[in-house]
Amino acid sequence: MAYKIVFFDIDGTLVDEDKQVPPDAAKAIRELKDKDIITVIATGRAPYFFQPIAEALDIQSYVSLNGAYVVSEGTPVFKHAIPRATLAALVNRAAEHGHPLVFQGCQGYFCNTADHPAVLDSVNSLKVELPGFNPAFWETDDIFQVFLHCEAEDEHRYEQLLNELRLIRWHKSALDVLPSGGSKAIGIKELLAHMGIAPEEAVAFGDGLNDKEMLSFVGLGIAMGNSHDELKPFADYVTSHVGEGGVVNGLRYAGLI
Repeated sequence: MAYKIVFFDIDGTLVDEDKQVPPDAAKAIRELKDKDIITVIATGRAPYFFQPIAEALDIQSYVSLNGAYVVSEGTPVFKHAIPRATLAALVNRAAEHGHPLVFQGCQGYFCNTADHPAVLDSVNSLKVELPGFNPAFWETDDIFQVFLHCEAEDEHRYEQLLNELRLIRWHKSALDVLPSGGSKAIGIKELLAHMGIAPEEAVAFGDGLNDKEMLSFVGLGIAMGNSHDELKPFADYVTSHVGEGGVVNGLRYAGLI
């Protein structure tokens, strides 16, 4: 198969534990671009979390916020915000149990609780700027994703909202809250349609639980060696660890470098 496009997750895929892009991965992406193979970021992160990485790698297209906000060469082509009524139900339920929320728009993000330890712990693990404080942000701006802060044993308290929302854990005390049916695969589908590329002509790299649909959807799904064990069965190939040439070895397997 002559692949035309490659989607890269960020954390644990494009960047290592220190949130740095390994030099061999950066070199491989330059090789792809020299061959006119399109490179795209596909991440749970919001755009303001990865702009330095995108700029360093000269990548202008991305599937962000777990597929809810998609940009092609700098132009937004797909948006899937969480309905306001659904957000209200989440806000009320979280307040009942004392669970802080972080609301993510496409240009900024804000918490409804100031300096909560769980928020500080989870967001600091991403090595990004902490959210501002604005409990009413969700009432005025489009929200594409929410960080819900609770431990695994409290997830059941949100079961009644699962018809409207999807929860994916990414930290011991935090989950991504997505619109119902939301996934990176949905965003990738929209971007490929916009570009006129078939899913079979796409490759995707990932390592987390939010990468299951993405790896299954494209022509060649590659899981990193450091992937969550539950992700690997969804991959066509498991490459090496992010810090041990994972991206390079996966691209070689795909015949792209």
